[in-house]
Amino acid sequence: MPVALRQGGLRYYFFSNEGQPPEPPHIHVKGGGRDAKIWLEPAISIADSYGFNPRELSNILRVVEDNRDLLLKAWHDHFGN
Repeated sequence: MPVALRQGGLRYYFFSNEGQPPEPPHIHVKGGGRDAKIWLEPAISIADSYGFNPRELSNILRVVEDNRDLLLKAWHDHFGN
């Protein structure tokens, strides 16, 4: 489970086994017993969320937007595509 980023007490990571065929690039966010899945492509959007309130999700989306290049690079470096 490679961690691509830590910010605001949250871990931004992906699973090494993302299914076959692999899903499009996305990042999982976890912290304080809450978690979310955020698509990185084709557009940044929330796939799933459990426990985060709308304000927290807005902040998460902002962090993902600000770090999208870093997150996509980590994804492609790991999966080789």
